[in-house]
Amino acid sequence: MGVGVSAHRLAGSVARLGAVGTLSSVDLRRHHADLMARTGRLRDKQVIDAANLEALDREVRAALALADGHGMVAVNVMRAVSEYAAYVRQACASGAQAIVVGAGLPLDLPDLVADYPDVALIPILSDARGIGVVLKKWQRKGRLPDAIVIEHPGHAGGHLGAASAKDVDDPRFDFATVLAGAKALFAEQGIAPSRIPLIVAGGIDSHAAVREMLALGAAAVQLGTAFAVTEESDAHANFKRVLAEAKPEDIVTFTSVAGLPARAVRTPWLEAYLDKLPALVRRAKARRQCTLAFDCLATCGLRDGLARFGQFCIDLQLAAALKGDVKRGLFFRGSGRLPFGAEIRPVRDLITYLLTGAAPAAA
Repeated sequence: MGVGVSAHRLAGSVARLGAVGTLSSVDLRRHHADLMARTGRLRDKQVIDAANLEALDREVRAALALADGHGMVAVNVMRAVSEYAAYVRQACASGAQAIVVGAGLPLDLPDLVADYPDVALIPILSDARGIGVVLKKWQRKGRLPDAIVIEHPGHAGGHLGAASAKDVDDPRFDFATVLAGAKALFAEQGIAPSRIPLIVAGGIDSHAAVREMLALGAAAVQLGTAFAVTEESDAHANFKRVLAEAKPEDIVTFTSVAGLPARAVRTPWLEAYLDKLPALVRRAKARRQCTLAFDCLATCGLRDGLARFGQFCIDLQLAAALKGDVKRGLFFRGSGRLPFGAEIRPVRDLITYLLTGAAPAAA
């Protein structure tokens, strides 16, 4: 839920109800008029990066204030972003209680948070092999994950943990397979099963689904799209409507500019982009600098001329979606149905339903 969809209002509201509310760290300046006035027309990476760190600090502190001592406030940082290390350090300095990292293996995360031993470290992984790699590397640094999110590429939205779009439904990603594989790794390495809670993500849409995952051995579940369409979501009302009203045939898996498979709603922009993609791939060539002079990604298909990667500016398209611009926006979304269909409900209703199965009456 990058570029501001999950900012302080949503994360703080989720935490206030006793859950873990997660802020997306990417380009949070877009929620602050003064920072956008300072940087909106600039092409200076250092100034833009400094504004985003200031925005991240504001958002973490505001989420903690809204949570009022309940739940936990986490910050998600993509390993693939160029300012990954700076975002991690700033989130810790601002008081984040957990750092969640996906879109790459965060092998250096324990080093980055060495001065903040009380901050929980939660990698997002998709198969037992990735879990094994992280456990091996982190144990050499004297650290274990405080939890692991197991995200199924066949169900989740946004960037997916598979090598390519054709691999997202590979059986090795099935929750039962990965949970069993993770617990086997724990046993081999003498790690108590309860030491590292396993959190499953992708396709969780009901109380029954939560109970099913707990029965399989998960300790918790993570949801993205369902929270993105709540009343407290920090995105525009049009953003919520696009996600909530999307039908299965409207949801597309394609290769992102970061080189990872991604899942989003087939909007006019995405339809036009996919139509033009063969020609864009033929013309792909390295540019002297990022189109925004921002370099949000460490590796970018458009900037670096990588024909096998996506050929668009992801920051511009996600920022348009945040504002509800259906014609120009990229609207990441999971593949499944939503707990309340096309209805936009409060966070409290969603959490109550997931925990108890009771669906409060719509207002």
